[in-house]
Formats: sequence, structure tokens, C-alpha cells
Amino acid sequence: MSFVYLEIDVSILPIQPWRSIMIAQMGEIDFESFVDTEKGFKAYLPEQNFSKEDFEGLPVFSQQHLSIKWFIKTIPPQNWNASWEKDFKPIRVSEDCLVRATFHPYQGVKYELIITPKMSFGTGHHETTQLMLLHLLELDCKGKKFLDMGTGTGVLAIMAEKKGARSVHAIDIDPWCVENAHENVSLNSCRNITVELNSQAPNVGTYDIILANINRNILLEQLPIYADRTSEGGSLLMSGFYVDDLVKIQNRCEDIGFEFIRKFIRKDWIALEFTKR
Repeated sequence: MSFVYLEIDVSILPIQPWRSIMIAQMGEIDFESFVDTEKGFKAYLPEQNFSKEDFEGLPVFSQQHLSIKWFIKTIPPQNWNASWEKDFKPIRVSEDCLVRATFHPYQGVKYELIITPKMSFGTGHHETTQLMLLHLLELDCKGKKFLDMGTGTGVLAIMAEKKGARSVHAIDIDPWCVENAHENVSLNSCRNITVELNSQAPNVGTYDIILANINRNILLEQLPIYADRTSEGGSLLMSGFYVDDLVKIQNRCEDIGFEFIRKFIRKDWIALEFTKR
């Protein structure tokens, strides 16, 4: 059974710079994904992780000059596809990369990723997914062994195989995501991807490239495991956090044996690439 998610619809006035500040604070208390709206943003997290006390205790609520209104609703897993299909348009990540659904026509792009989500994040709409895809477009994947942590829809694993990965081990904590990733792997005729239900990286073996598009707190917690599982000279690609988190993430990575290579930025989001020394 999949997690039931909550959607928190936030209106905030003035919207700048407080939207980004509030999103950053919510990222500290287990919110996983955010979508900007005209009046603020919508935030999502598993119902079991929501604490009203922690949410209303965020520092932003103590700003007297701010007007913050929020509404909460439950999103049953079976309703996700209908809502998504109503609004989903193909996402052009670059000249060579497009993310589309089965009901969109073939567009002849070099890397055309077919993704149908079931309560899984990673359709290509969010900046972090796009940033990770941009990294993969620049990376030599041929013959490499990948680990994809928090695979969601499987979109990054699928891109890795399309770029020549020898094998991809995709992991997610949510059973619904695992089921969805299996379906998307099949839709894209991928043969070298295995999908596993788990919350941790494997405790044996190493990988040439590790992908992790997860929230900042989980990344910081799991970075030592990634260091153990990355082969010497291998790469670690991460996103799911803000530009303001760069120093903290970079310092932690360098402390455990990684060397910073480059970054991609879209809006307030950032993706980082490291290599293991």
C-alpha cells in the first residue's frame, strides 16, 4: 500500500522573498516537493510525517508583517493520475531531452522519456528533476554501473540506461513508487534497470555513479553511505535542495572524501556533482 500524501496550499503576502524562505523552512520538517502558485506554493509530504505543531512553529509564522493562509487536503493515490493528466504537458529539458506521457505524440527527440506517475514525483516538471537530467546529459554513462536513490518514477534511471549505463539499481522507500518505476521502465523498453523497495543504499558493492534527488536532511544523513558505495574516481550527483544549502552540502561531501566538480542552478534549486577522491 502506498503512502497517502497531504497537499498544503499556502498563500503568502508579500510573496517575495518569503515564498523561498518558507519553502526552505518546510524542507527542514519532511516536506518533499513544492510547486509555485500565483499566490504562493503547494507543498507535499506523506500524511504520516505531518505535524501541525511543527508546521505552525516554523519561524516564518512569527513574522508579524506577513499574511500566511494555508489549506490542507489529502491526496488519495488513485486520484493522482487523473489530476496529473489534466495538467501535464511535455517537458523540454534540453534540445536533446524531452519528458512526455503515453498520451502525447512521439516527437523524435534523441532522449525521449515516457513517464506516467502514480503518486510518484519525478515527471520532469520540478527543477530538481530537470537539473539531474541536465547533469546526466553532460555525463559519460556508457558502460557505467549506477545507483539511483529515491527513484520515484524511475525517470533518472531510465535516462541513465538510454545514455548507455551497464546497469542501474533503483531504490525507493514507497511501494507505489516502486510499482510505478517498474511500469515506466517497461514503457521505455529498458532492460538493465532493477527496482527495489528500500530506505537505504545496499551495504555491499560499489557503483560508478550514484544519483540522489532527495531532500537535504536525508542526503546529509546518508552521505557517508554514498561515500562507501561510490567507487574510486566515481561520481555522486545530488539535488533536492536550495542554492542556500550549497555550502553545507559541499563541506560535508569534502569532509568524507568527495571533490566538487560542478553545479547546475534553476530558480532557487541546485544540483551538484562530486567525484570520489
